[in-house]
Amino acid sequence: MTEPNLTGRMRKSVMIALPKGLKTAWWLIKITVPVSLAVMLLDHYGILSMVAGYTSPLFSRLGLPGASAVVFITSIFTNIYSVVAILAMLDFPLREGTILAVMCLISHGFLIESAVMKRTGSSVARMVLVRLTGSFLAAWLLNLVMPGNMSEVPLLVSGTGIGLTAALLHWLTSITSTVLKILVLVNLLLIAQQLMEEFGWIAAINKPLGPVMKVFGLPRSATLSWVVANLIGLAYGSAIMIDQREKGRMNRSDADLLNHHVAVSHSQLEDPLLFITLGYTLHWLIWPRMLVALLAVWLRKLELRWSRQRARLPEPV
Repeated sequence: MTEPNLTGRMRKSVMIALPKGLKTAWWLIKITVPVSLAVMLLDHYGILSMVAGYTSPLFSRLGLPGASAVVFITSIFTNIYSVVAILAMLDFPLREGTILAVMCLISHGFLIESAVMKRTGSSVARMVLVRLTGSFLAAWLLNLVMPGNMSEVPLLVSGTGIGLTAALLHWLTSITSTVLKILVLVNLLLIAQQLMEEFGWIAAINKPLGPVMKVFGLPRSATLSWVVANLIGLAYGSAIMIDQREKGRMNRSDADLLNHHVAVSHSQLEDPLLFITLGYTLHWLIWPRMLVALLAVWLRKLELRWSRQRARLPEPV
């Protein structure tokens, strides 16, 4: 292969990927900006804390203090960075903080990430149910196996304590950074994927990960999307997942199985590392999500098999 030919193939890959990257980035930005503004206003006026106050009795059954409800509800509408900030402010004990962190790692950013999973082939209602169920199942499991007893933590005071103008300025700074990340990361990911396809590198990823995908009950066609989702998460990794669906390399059924996994277990690199700054142990933040994700996929496969048998349809070849 000559150097000009190599350069030409790389240039071609970039030119193919950029229009798709810009289109996907714009779709994400249209969702992210209004959603984040609405959440900021709900938080500023104390509505999230008010809602969380009604759910706090449920958390006590999981070995968690009442303040956990505030953190969990906040995570559903925001992101992991918000969770880390709140936990640092509340100074949660390690045991309670770890259990709550795992819940939030599973259930965060519902509005944006549910839109991603809907576009790749899954029901929003089902994905929300899977994530909520997975969160509480993981918390129940950790409460059983982690040593120690529940400690009480004071409930957060409603509202932010700062003026609306300051809150808006803070939101504007944050959302500007987020929009720039979306533009850069989505385009870089799609360029990288196109280069991998151009030079035949995707097969090099699929083969060694085949046994892992089999254990998780996932098809090989989902390997690249699974890797991306586990490395950088659903929001930024959605570009790859959507592109794989649109190119027909992953059908709707395979994408739905993948969504049942990544709805529970994604961003296994960056997000858990954020909690290391609070003194949490890394393995507690990773394996419960992978275990529940494995369970979610195999239960979904059993459900589909049972449905086919009831309908007396032949097994797919």
